[in-house]
Amino acid sequence: MAKRKPEIRMKSYGIYTQWDSDAKELPRIQEFTTKVEAVVDVEFGFVVNIKGAKNEELDFCIDHPGILDAEGNTRLPFDGTVFVKTNDWDFYLGDTIWPPIEDKLGTWNMTLELQGKVIAEKSFELFKPAN
Repeated sequence: MAKRKPEIRMKSYGIYTQWDSDAKELPRIQEFTTKVEAVVDVEFGFVVNIKGAKNEELDFCIDHPGILDAEGNTRLPFDGTVFVKTNDWDFYLGDTIWPPIEDKLGTWNMTLELQGKVIAEKSFELFKPAN
């Protein structure tokens, strides 16, 4: 019998409440947007629902505009792999802003891949606060 194709749906994207990676609860959406004011501790990203892919590898990548490390070198994009935990699973991919904000300004591209195919992606434009 052929295996069913996983079903993927983006549930929300934009600005969220602060996320606690140790908690079971995902952050809550506060505003649907791709334009984010770059202030310290703002949380942004997206939530996808994945059905029918339990135990499969999910690869993620957060390609930032050029965050610098302590030595002033540009950091590589943040990436990694997680395993889909259930047959009906919500996954949050996001980040937050920390000082200094200057190297966080610009376009952030967030991507999820399952079985070698991009299943979700969103770009966020982080801009400097007005004052």
